Formats: sequence, C-alpha cells, structure tokens
Amino acid sequence: MAQSYDLNKITVSYTGLFDFDGMYAAITDWAKNYGFVWYEVDYKHKVPSPKGAEVELKWSLSKVVNEYVSYEIVITPHIWNLLETEVEVNGKKKQMTSAILYIWLEPKVTLDWQSKGETGGKLGKFLGKLYNKLLFRDLSFHFDNLYYNTWNLHAVIKSYFDMQTKKNAFKDYMK
Repeated sequence: MAQSYDLNKITVSYTGLFDFDGMYAAITDWAKNYGFVWYEVDYKHKVPSPKGAEVELKWSLSKVVNEYVSYEIVITPHIWNLLETEVEVNGKKKQMTSAILYIWLEPKVTLDWQSKGETGGKLGKFLGKLYNKLLFRDLSFHFDNLYYNTWNLHAVIKSYFDMQTKKNAFKDYMK
C-alpha cells in the first residue's frame, strides 16, 4: 500500500520586476539536472483588474528513485498584480513581469509507489505493512535527500531573484 510522507513546506516571496520565462526556465533546468520529470498540473488566470491579473499555477516534479521509493515536489506559484511591461536592458527592449509572487515548495516521499504491498490478499497487505515498518528506519536517507534537494531548488529560485549571496550551503549535499 502506497504511503506518502509530506515534508515541511518551503516558501519564497518576491515583489518587483522579473523575467517570468527566465524563472520558469531556471526551475525546469534544475528539474532536468536532478532527474525530475516536470508536469504542469494546473493553470488559473483570473480576469485582470486595473492593478493587474492574478495567476495561480501548480507544477509537479516527480522522480522514481527505485522500485519502492519515489519523490515529488509540488510547486505552487501564486501571482498577484501581474502586469507585463517593456524595460530597456543594455540598450535592448525586453518584456518583464511586474508582480507580487509567492511560491510554495512541497516535497513528498512515497513508499511502495507501485502498490505492490496490496497484492496477494490479506497476507500481502500484512507483509507490505511489515516491510514499511521494518524498512522505515533505513529510508530516512530519502527524506533527507529530498528535503535538501528542495532547499537546493529554493536556493536556485532565490538566486534567480538575486535575493541571496552567491554561496549555496546545499548545492552539493547528497547529490
């Protein structure tokens, strides 16, 4: 029986001008580099007001670690007062986004993601639960690995917005 364990939610908030396509590309590049598959789960664009539009997105990054463990990071950007503006950068005009942005990163570890513990009737279910309990102590590596990978993604997003120093404490941790 598949069991999912949600880890602590991590947030990023930013207000100002930014390149939305560049942020999107930075996150998808990170996902590719760490072996995650990208899915766009949800997209909501609300009717713009004079202050700007409101956009709610939901992206899912998933990774099958082995036949028993899988990772998922759900990224939920919520954007308010979104206005597209043209800015001159180094003598060239560039489309930029002015907005208030919140991004939530929600990591989740799933054990027995193929539901192999549900096969074989009552005995199979019992053995699946027993396997989860016995193996749980050894699986703490996966919780740490996903959690620090999520902090690494957090650092990539913050560095994209130039919100932190150039050093990243989690860059090469448990790669």
